[in-house]
Amino acid sequence: MWFLGHTTYSSAGTCQSQQPVVLKEKTFHFALMKLFINTDQYLYQLRLSDDVLLDVMTRFQAEMVKGLGRDTNPTATVKMLPSFVRSLPDGSEKGDFLAVDLGGSQFRAHRVKVFADGKQSSQLESKFYPTPKEVTEGNGTELFDYIADCLSDFMETKNLKHKKLPLGFTFSFPCKQTKLEEGVLLAWTKHFRVRGVQDTDVVSSLRRALQKHKDIDVDVLALVNDTAGTMMTCGYDDQRCEVGLIIGTGTNACYMEEMRHISLVEGDEGRMCINTEWGAFGDDGALDDLRTEFDRELDLGSLNPGKQLFEKMISSLYLGELVRLILLKMTKEGLLFNGKVSTALLIKGKIEMEHVSAMEKDKEGLSNTKEILTDLNLFPSEEDCVAVQHVCTIVSFRSANLCAAALAAILTRLMENKKLLRMRTTRRRLRAALQPFLLPLPVLRQVRDSMRAELEYGLKRETQAEATVKMLPTYVCGMPDGTEKGKFLALDLGGTNFRVLLVKIKSGRRRSVQMYNKIFAIPLEIMQGTGEELFDHIVQCIADFLEYMGIKGSRLPLGFTFSFPCRQASIDQGTLVGWTKGFKATDCEGEDVVDMLREAIRRRNEFDLDIVAVVNDTVGTMMTCGYEDPNCEIGLIAGTGSNVCYMEDMKNIEIVEGNEGKMCINTEWGAFGDNGCIDHIRTKYDREVDEGSLNPGKQRYEKMTSGMYLGEIVRQILIDLTKQGLLFRGHISESLRKRGIFETKFLSQIESDRLALLQVRRILQQLGLDSTCDDSIIVKEVCGVVSTRAARLCGAGLAAVLEKKRENQGVEHLQITVGVDGTLYKLHPHFSRVLRETVKELAPQCDVTFMLSEDGSGKGAALITAVAKRLHNIGQK
Repeated sequence: MWFLGHTTYSSAGTCQSQQPVVLKEKTFHFALMKLFINTDQYLYQLRLSDDVLLDVMTRFQAEMVKGLGRDTNPTATVKMLPSFVRSLPDGSEKGDFLAVDLGGSQFRAHRVKVFADGKQSSQLESKFYPTPKEVTEGNGTELFDYIADCLSDFMETKNLKHKKLPLGFTFSFPCKQTKLEEGVLLAWTKHFRVRGVQDTDVVSSLRRALQKHKDIDVDVLALVNDTAGTMMTCGYDDQRCEVGLIIGTGTNACYMEEMRHISLVEGDEGRMCINTEWGAFGDDGALDDLRTEFDRELDLGSLNPGKQLFEKMISSLYLGELVRLILLKMTKEGLLFNGKVSTALLIKGKIEMEHVSAMEKDKEGLSNTKEILTDLNLFPSEEDCVAVQHVCTIVSFRSANLCAAALAAILTRLMENKKLLRMRTTRRRLRAALQPFLLPLPVLRQVRDSMRAELEYGLKRETQAEATVKMLPTYVCGMPDGTEKGKFLALDLGGTNFRVLLVKIKSGRRRSVQMYNKIFAIPLEIMQGTGEELFDHIVQCIADFLEYMGIKGSRLPLGFTFSFPCRQASIDQGTLVGWTKGFKATDCEGEDVVDMLREAIRRRNEFDLDIVAVVNDTVGTMMTCGYEDPNCEIGLIAGTGSNVCYMEDMKNIEIVEGNEGKMCINTEWGAFGDNGCIDHIRTKYDREVDEGSLNPGKQRYEKMTSGMYLGEIVRQILIDLTKQGLLFRGHISESLRKRGIFETKFLSQIESDRLALLQVRRILQQLGLDSTCDDSIIVKEVCGVVSTRAARLCGAGLAAVLEKKRENQGVEHLQITVGVDGTLYKLHPHFSRVLRETVKELAPQCDVTFMLSEDGSGKGAALITAVAKRLHNIGQK
């Protein structure tokens, strides 16, 4: 037995999912062959790719502009008719009203009571009347007399004849209006063909008919299209509703357009509802390349050949007929119903939209489809049912996609209109809020020079104690030379996860590095508990890994990546200067972290390790890249934290004895500015972030450049802009008030967004923020400004290090490689590019290659350990 699925489709009509229907193997193969080979030769033109739909959207946008222009409107197919509806409901409306609705298969009369009770409540009473063929295809007098008779009957039924009531006339056909209570019919659509009405004012015709009923007193105040009525109805409940869409027997859309864009109406202030009458889109041939032979045949057999071509491609009035024409041709070709053309396939209109919908929604298999086709005397096989379902789905999807493309054009126009209008009033204040983040080149040069001065302070014995950039010696005095080999353990502590790694290094012609690792979580209560608890947890993780790898009895050399500022007196000793990145474990600062690790190993008393080196992740990054490129003498971390290291000449490191060779300096530049030297570029948002952090007044440069803080800076800006009324209608959600809720990863997602700001809207919805398109644009701009400043500041700091390296070597032009790691550099869509551009501007005499590091924290720690072992052995010899 095999399974054949009930199929759903993407926008291009390609298969996405299947729900099984059991068929025999031979039937399955035959069905697939017919479904995806024979059937598709008739349907491929109905499948519209995303590029085609975008092109349709662009074409419709052009037609909208043409329809709005005074000079171009006469030749426009999309007439963009002004409705003289100038505003949406605001909740102050009240009263008793009548409404009549002509345009569908039934005529409707309504009584609407609107209550001004502060709740925007209303009460609707309705009655439906048929629209017989003799009315829809008779003369105008008979039509309007029939409307008046129905209204009189309705008022009689509701006991309203004694009241004088205002009436709104919903007339669902294209009319040219010069005021709200007047409309000249341009053309009939749908199944209406009433004589003597076209080019006349339908409101006057209705008033004359009503005057024949002396027992009722009705004042026709407004003529509206059903699409505008839909928008107003929804706008009563949701004032953000600015578009109305009808997609049924007919199809149309309306929206609120800026008056300054409507050349057909005098005045530039405010807005007016535009009835697009988009059903005629393509009547000038604009869609001929998308119309199939079936569309043309359907059009030729319609009541109005050559007109309403877009409507004939998407409205339910025509989709059943389109399916019939496709099935008829396939049957004639012998692909369906054994080639037998039944009467049902020859009768125009025999297959209706309700049949198409029912067959397409046949979720229980093929039973409903088979029943429907049998009722139409088509007597299908199971393969026929599958093929017919396929046809129905493709036809429906094309309809939905074309409708969506045109609607997207309207929504895009609305977005552009709102952007222009709102941005004019908000741009000035937004610019004022974000201006301090826009650092011009002279300011960045000052930052570079200040960083350069702080580097020197940190290297000199007399100023090192007061220096903010501590320039910590790492006692890593050599780079890999390719001879390193052996098995090494590496520990990596620097964030909310802790890793243990086994690293196997091979030397020689086939040199390689193999790594095996396991990740362990560090709970918040451990991060902010006691030092003993933290290191006991680390040793527990090591024990689990050794057990997992089966090497618990081996005493392997170990490199400990400890990504926090440490003062070292040797490569295997590191005194913690201060916690960063959210760690606050007590009794650690001022202590040797290697001793604390050894003590924890002794307490557990299960294994022993040879702790060779304690290293910073930045140094590990440099060593990892140095293993591949001997020219790499700088390591940069741009991720949760921010730091840089580089190989400094020993003669310049006054706090370490000796003048020969080089040593890697861990700058710990995150503390740059803690002495106030960059206060002039810190904003009020930076100060708020700093004051709310775990270490106020410390790591100020890092708080402006690292991923841990950028999201929080953005959150502070959004709160301020919302307080100013520039965002989210001035409403600050509870979630936005929570510190840390706006994660830095959101910046990358938002700035990567390419599709109508969908990512922005989704993220803001997650944060409980009811956003508009304008809000999304502003949020994206804020994210861009914050991340760009971070990249440029990071580039200024790196330029200072590069210039120092160039002067150390005494060359006019420096060629050097920088090893880089960190999620901000790797994953943010613009950070790396902006950083590189800034470096080029501020260090023009340095030719810099940026090399991405592969696991500097793990592989780098092992390589440092291997180099240290190699140098130790050389020293012993």
